Amino acid sequence: MSKRFKRKKKNTQIQGLTNKILSILRKHSKQPQNYKQIAHQLGVDDANSRNQITKKLKKLKESGKIEEPKKGTYTIVPSKDYFTGKMDLTSRGQGYVIVDGLEDDIFVSNRNLNKALNGDIVEVYVFKRRKKGKTEGEVTNILQRKRTEFVGVIDIHKTFAFVECKDYNMYTDIFVPIGNIGEAKSGEKVLVEIKDWPAGADSPIGSVKKVLGSPGEHHTEIHSILAQYGLPYEFPKEVEDYANKIDTSIQEKEIKKRRDMRDVLTFTIDPKDAKDFDDALSFREMENGNYEIGVHIADVSHYVTPGNILDDEAYERATSVYLVDRVVPMLPEILSNQACSLRPNEEKYTFSAVFQIDDKARVQKQWFGRTVTYSDARFAYEEAQHIIENPKASPHEIPAKISLTGKQYQVDPKIAEAVLEMDRLAKILRKNRMRHGAISFDKVEVKFKLDEQNEPEGVYFKESKDANKLIEEFMLLANRSVAEFIGKTKKGEKEKTFVYRVHDEPDDEKIAALENIIKRFGYKMDTRDRNSTSKSLNKLLKDVEGKKEQNLIDTLAIRSMSKAIYTTHNIGHYGLAFNYYTHFTSPIRRYPDVMVHRLLQKYLDGGKSANQENYEEKCAHSSEMENLAANAERDSVKYMQVKYMMDHKDQEFIGVISGVTEWGIYVEIISNKCEGMVRLSDLSDDHYVFDKEEYAVVGQRTHTKYTLGDEVYVRVKNADLVRKHLDFTMIGSRSEVEG
Repeated sequence: MSKRFKRKKKNTQIQGLTNKILSILRKHSKQPQNYKQIAHQLGVDDANSRNQITKKLKKLKESGKIEEPKKGTYTIVPSKDYFTGKMDLTSRGQGYVIVDGLEDDIFVSNRNLNKALNGDIVEVYVFKRRKKGKTEGEVTNILQRKRTEFVGVIDIHKTFAFVECKDYNMYTDIFVPIGNIGEAKSGEKVLVEIKDWPAGADSPIGSVKKVLGSPGEHHTEIHSILAQYGLPYEFPKEVEDYANKIDTSIQEKEIKKRRDMRDVLTFTIDPKDAKDFDDALSFREMENGNYEIGVHIADVSHYVTPGNILDDEAYERATSVYLVDRVVPMLPEILSNQACSLRPNEEKYTFSAVFQIDDKARVQKQWFGRTVTYSDARFAYEEAQHIIENPKASPHEIPAKISLTGKQYQVDPKIAEAVLEMDRLAKILRKNRMRHGAISFDKVEVKFKLDEQNEPEGVYFKESKDANKLIEEFMLLANRSVAEFIGKTKKGEKEKTFVYRVHDEPDDEKIAALENIIKRFGYKMDTRDRNSTSKSLNKLLKDVEGKKEQNLIDTLAIRSMSKAIYTTHNIGHYGLAFNYYTHFTSPIRRYPDVMVHRLLQKYLDGGKSANQENYEEKCAHSSEMENLAANAERDSVKYMQVKYMMDHKDQEFIGVISGVTEWGIYVEIISNKCEGMVRLSDLSDDHYVFDKEEYAVVGQRTHTKYTLGDEVYVRVKNADLVRKHLDFTMIGSRSEVEG
């Protein structure tokens, strides 16, 4: 080819280079970047592009937007207009960026989300103007995706498909090329993974990872809940195989390394339907008149050792998940239900906290370490409660209707005596806790009676009685004592890295909002200081017991509290009024307890303090997984409530107004705690307007008012299993209907 026809290679300009460089430097604000690192993140490696980057870096430095702390490396000059925070999307497709240390959340309209999704960590630019008193901004960079996998219903066309996701505050469908739909059929629920979101595209591009089944079917919906939160419902084959090869026999060689407590009276008290028993109590009277009470916990860390495949899987899961019809365990069955389950009439390896306690429930001595124990008996809470409620019975007989065996039987007198004495001591421990400012949250739990096909036959409420509180107090004693043993340091002694369960003081604004609401029901609080706030909360929770507003106020009180988390930085536990607290008592179902066992043994052996940064990372992961599991558990209850109400569409129910918004009235049915919504658009007798100050909606013509806490009659209008949502038809206020 002649020279005059040879075309000069075009030098392509990198579009938006200034913003791209600034975004990269903001993302790595603590790590100076050189031009090669920036080029790599931009996905370019040709000489022309590198030249553009170096020139732009020079100009940005001259303009004062970036600085050069070390020759050839650059950092951004902090700007008061840019922030990093977590995106919280509303169901209407608008967002709020939550920034640590910033008083107001930053509002982001739908057009300024720029592909940010719920939970993402984003960079946001704040406008100088304020709209309607709101701080408003625009997402300029997505620093970290919260999730890339979603559950939705697939709609398949000839050459492409869309997956509609309703449960994530998602404002967009996910586009799936026809070659990426796998075995999915149109209308099925699928798990889809976002692979890309090109510039200019309205929807992200995804690929179907798993077909979950037909919407509305029981197993489809339960598996959808797990998939939605990224929770596995089966173990990988290699993990099961590894677990099944573990030697779970009790060895004489291992017994010699432990404190042998097999001859001490030991028993478990658990729910009737429990499959794993990770804690047991032992009891004996001592010659000096004190009691030796042992809190024995399954020694999971004997089998699950750092770095093995079982440990990796347990860490990833971090917790067992208790759905309405099943348990998704943290550990395979060979451990959770067998080797680490303190089953009756079996010897087991345990990790124990053994206390010498006087008759006033004061701890005189304590010991921590590995043990071997033998469980003499297993009790259901109902059986232990029967003994407590009939203290003078001799002999103690358990009726067939509450017996685990379904037959009447006599309790060993020594065990009955132990249960009664430990109940007396537990009540003293609880009284002391309350006196020191602990808060008594005994919220009623909704449970379902399920048939063999997992269809709900009925609803019942699980309440915490004396037998539950007996176990609770001794588990709290063990958890607190272990945390104090490691956490309390002598003068001049260095603190050791440890895993704490902490609970911060409640937010003043949330407490003020709670006060405002409870006034409508005739209750008051004294919030002058920490102690008076705790006492007021306890009085409030006691005063509402058995009242129509109990569940509403219990829920609002819990929401006013901070969330308990795992961390290596101890700030105490506000709700329990403990300066030191940890989780030691449930290693079968909680990974932090496994970490606590390992650290405790390490320090008992005289080991040096563990790496704090490493354990803090594990704590953060455990807290996050606990939160996901709680959300999944809540969703499974909502799903079953909707399923239950589908069979009661013709019935009228009396409920309490549990929430009022500009689009509807939320009503909680008193008899079964199922909550649904009456849409304002469905109230045909008048035009209703939301009154934020009064927590009410008011009819403009009739002046009929529906207020938070009012009792009303409703009927089920629509039950949506897929969205786990109930729509109610308003019949009228209780006073009108019963008139």
